[in-house]
Amino acid sequence: MNIKTIVIEGHEKDVKISRTERGAEVTIEQNTRHAGRQDICIAHIARDEDREARYAKAVEVAKAVYGTDRRGRAAATNSMVHDVLNEMERIAGC
Repeated sequence: MNIKTIVIEGHEKDVKISRTERGAEVTIEQNTRHAGRQDICIAHIARDEDREARYAKAVEVAKAVYGTDRRGRAAATNSMVHDVLNEMERIAGC
């Protein structure tokens, strides 16, 4: 099975991971009163990036999915961040 897009229901927003030619793109879908529906890109994952760079991007995506604490960190455990990373890598084909 070849999955090309996945939507993760987040804390306040939905996060969509889509396959691109080089890897994957992570976007947040937002609805605003004035602008309507917008897709805001928060990360690009390339297949040739090292794991540490992909993990740092997964932390940023986890902030959108799980929300943040008072210090601005992701309100998620390390295993929750790894779950997001695994989905990102699966879509990107890493």
